[in-house]
Amino acid sequence: MRTVGVEEELLLVDPETGEPQALSAAVLAHAEREEEKQDVFEKELHDQMLEFATHPQSGMGELGEEIVRCRKEAGRHARETGCAVAALATSPLPVSPAVGMNRRYRWMAEHYGIATREQLVMGCHVHVSVESDEEGVAVVDRVRPWLAVLVALSANSPFWMGRDSGYSSYRNRVWQRWPSAGPTELFHSPERYHRRVADMVATGTILDEGMIYFDARLSPRYPTVEIRVADVCLHADTAVLTAALARGLVETAAREWRAGREPVDHSVSLLRLADWRAARSGLTGELLHPTTMRRTPAETVVRTLLEHVEDALGDTGDLELARTTCQELLRHGNGAQIQRALLERTGSLRDVVTECVRQTQAG
Repeated sequence: MRTVGVEEELLLVDPETGEPQALSAAVLAHAEREEEKQDVFEKELHDQMLEFATHPQSGMGELGEEIVRCRKEAGRHARETGCAVAALATSPLPVSPAVGMNRRYRWMAEHYGIATREQLVMGCHVHVSVESDEEGVAVVDRVRPWLAVLVALSANSPFWMGRDSGYSSYRNRVWQRWPSAGPTELFHSPERYHRRVADMVATGTILDEGMIYFDARLSPRYPTVEIRVADVCLHADTAVLTAALARGLVETAAREWRAGREPVDHSVSLLRLADWRAARSGLTGELLHPTTMRRTPAETVVRTLLEHVEDALGDTGDLELARTTCQELLRHGNGAQIQRALLERTGSLRDVVTECVRQTQAG
């Protein structure tokens, strides 16, 4: 069974006002004093962010338990330094992001200007193990049409700088400012993939291979395909769903490759439109159907995704989990819908943040 690992980025906020707090260094210092935890949490681009990474897991139950445990530990370390953590993909309240001052982040700030300073967005990256670069590139080529559905399911960033953005995942739109971000053309072979990455680095526009921000890429650190499209999810069970679907997509794509089935040759232009539609509508309207690229009700598209990965999910025992969680999201809403409902009920973005802090810690 393929292993799965998740990286989540969390927002550090004032527990009373909900305003983002640039305290990641203090939170990390507290975490590092507990030696067994020092490899879990990491610094991110902005001082208002904290990242953690799970271990590779084979079972979704174990993965979910680790996500909940890491969120609770992050919350505990944050409390000790006077802040709290929220699984929000953008800050609902206005913020002036503080860019970390290591060499890498200074280079990004110098080269990308305001795009770096405004890039305070929190994502959920899923790593799924693959046997080789050949299998990995075959997977990257074949999952492309389906990734926009993960954007819609995970959407958790409706607010930007104190206002409703009009998007379900405004993080997705901000992320696209990076010059290497977004969907890719077909590669067909590891040689072509690695040559494209080398050519991109050689332009000097990006610093190194770590700044290849494809929607799905071969991880430069692990023997995995890394799927990078999802918002950090308000609820841990949505993160587990994202991981289960990502593994299902990887396994389904690998089976198609081994069976000699060619990848769908949608253009990057169409894939970008599918991304935009998913970021705009989330689960509340229409999405572009992954095979026809025509507007289709979101519920139908989600059902099509589940049918596409049904065999793979069945083999890992995740089919019922995926069906149930998708139905819950369609019935009760994703993170973006929950945030908007909170604002409608309370009239206060501060109250939205403080309630999301509570829900983050509740698991």
